[in-house]
Amino acid sequence: MTVLAVDAEGVTKTFGPVRAVDEISLRVAPGEVYGVLGPNGAGKTTFLRMLFGLIRPDAGTVRVFGRTWAEDDVAVLDGVAGFIESPKFYPYLTGRQNLEGLALLDGGVRPGLVEEVLGVVDLADRADDRVSGYSYGMRQRLGVAASLLREPRLLVLDEPANGLDPAGIRDMRALVKRLAASGLTVLLSSHHMDEVEEICDHVTIMRRGSVAFHGSLDELRSMAPDPGHALTTTDDVRAMAMARSTPEVRAERVAGGGLTVTGPAHEVSAYVGSLVRAGIDLRGFTATRTPLQQLFFMLTETDVDDVPDPVLEGTR
Repeated sequence: MTVLAVDAEGVTKTFGPVRAVDEISLRVAPGEVYGVLGPNGAGKTTFLRMLFGLIRPDAGTVRVFGRTWAEDDVAVLDGVAGFIESPKFYPYLTGRQNLEGLALLDGGVRPGLVEEVLGVVDLADRADDRVSGYSYGMRQRLGVAASLLREPRLLVLDEPANGLDPAGIRDMRALVKRLAASGLTVLLSSHHMDEVEEICDHVTIMRRGSVAFHGSLDELRSMAPDPGHALTTTDDVRAMAMARSTPEVRAERVAGGGLTVTGPAHEVSAYVGSLVRAGIDLRGFTATRTPLQQLFFMLTETDVDDVPDPVLEGTR
């Protein structure tokens, strides 16, 4: 029987009147990339702190490769590495010196490993520069390198792309993909759906400490609403009238001009074609939120009673 990398059951944590994590259960299989998503304050970091033993749950159990803090104490972290929030380093030391110091504190590493992990995170050419001169994205990648010094089976990353510019997000996403391809199990948190939808196998979406969705990305995509587009034309009034006569297409006027159009992709394309044939020129046609982003906001910003039944089906 395969031992799960993470097996959390009914985990609860309360801080005074605030129930930060409310009976969370999730299971991470070896070799997969698992995402814990939710807006800031949803309870993601609190859950990861309990996994690392930085705080203890009030109820429930977190097992890591079959071990628990109550039964195995610090041995729970054998084969586990990662960071909570942003990793910190000595700014007056180089990237290489920081890693060598951390390796000594952890009892040493095999020869050549420091160079190896610097290459994995694309920092080999900046290894001998002081960390004070690193960009935020480089420090995040150095944090991943420090975690890889333990040659873990499970890598836990708390919002690894938080605060990064688009290029940094792209680099972090590519790095996680490479690590996952090597067979490493990755558990990461994020508050942006688009950061994880290309790399995660399964996700748990949290809302105010509770689970709003458990499942695979394919299951989540199957429940996503129709995509939306921002449309501006030379005659928004006629465009709106034509949308009313197209049953599958929904359009709303936008303050300041233009329409927001939603519907099945082929129906929206046909509608746009009909506008052009009617002599209405397009000034702009751009995607708004992706379907998964729309669903993410529906699950995390809406009262459960207001979420459509097809969405709720996947959360049970």
